[in-house]
Amino acid sequence: MPSRPDTSDYLALFLNDVPLMDVRAPVEFSKGSFPGAINAPLMNDEERHRVGICYKEKGQDEAIKLGHQLVSGDIKAQRIEAWRRFTAEHPTGYLFCFRGGLRSRLSQQWIREAGIDYPLVSGGYKAMRRFLIDSLEALIESSEFVILSGRTGTGKTRVLQQLTNPVDLEGLANHRGSSFGRQVTPQPSQIDFENRLAVAMLKAHHHIGGPVYLEDESRLVGRCALPQSLRDRMATAPVMVLDQPLDERIRIIREDYVDQMTADYAARDGEEAGWLNFRDYLLSALDRIRKRLGDERHSQLRKLMETALDNQYRTGDVHGHHEWIRALLENYYDPMYDYQLNQKEGRIVVQGGPECIIEWARRK
Repeated sequence: MPSRPDTSDYLALFLNDVPLMDVRAPVEFSKGSFPGAINAPLMNDEERHRVGICYKEKGQDEAIKLGHQLVSGDIKAQRIEAWRRFTAEHPTGYLFCFRGGLRSRLSQQWIREAGIDYPLVSGGYKAMRRFLIDSLEALIESSEFVILSGRTGTGKTRVLQQLTNPVDLEGLANHRGSSFGRQVTPQPSQIDFENRLAVAMLKAHHHIGGPVYLEDESRLVGRCALPQSLRDRMATAPVMVLDQPLDERIRIIREDYVDQMTADYAARDGEEAGWLNFRDYLLSALDRIRKRLGDERHSQLRKLMETALDNQYRTGDVHGHHEWIRALLENYYDPMYDYQLNQKEGRIVVQGGPECIIEWARRK
């Protein structure tokens, strides 16, 4: 098979979800990488730290010499084997390091010595990250946005995903955007979130085109912060308001925050530990808004929640949760949302149920 050239076509990499092998150290990878990238480091964190000190004290040649000493023998063989597996599983992929320099070229050389020609990304992480930052800002400035709003529990994310060109901010942040919004898997780092958002915006622009539909979000989705430029555009964009009957909203909330979360915790932790962790998740979420609820209302809601949880544990019946969900919607979330909606009054272009919203967007 003829060897493929190195690439600097960052747009094609991200639009086509090209497999990427990140040979930076794990600590670098954890701070931020790219959607779908796999960490297969040339050096682990301790080795990188020692080489870095050597570089500062003795210069590049001595640092390179130390690196070869640290990554040799069985350690080197293990690293090369990990790269061989990646290249076999992802024959159309590329590897990269921080700047597309010494580490990626050394990895490339060792892979070649093992009989495999595998290309790298010129400029490495730094160039790809700069490309995404610049692309995101340009797309935020030039794109047409339409915002999907609605009271808590109307199923905005479900409707959003049925629109022609959605960018799911909550999905990218792995958080539902409220006190109860935590998922069983951790949120991405801020850099990872920004990179995911940039790639999603690139795909929305190049693959589909037309208005980009976003769910109405505050500055923070969990701990992930939206770019201020995006917040500014969202604050002036047309708004679609999704309506649902109260009983339907209660059902949707129970499905998302009770049924699904019970299953997710059980799948991750096992039945017994999963139940305890789910119970702690639900009660902790309520406790986080205690000050805003006030002590008396919080105490009442907590008792209702504890009763529902105890009944669910004993019988498997989840319908007891409807009582605290209803009270929380009517007395906390709905008044807060109604106030916020008043601020958007002049921007509302359509209001109605899911079919109404989807049909309006289809005709746009």
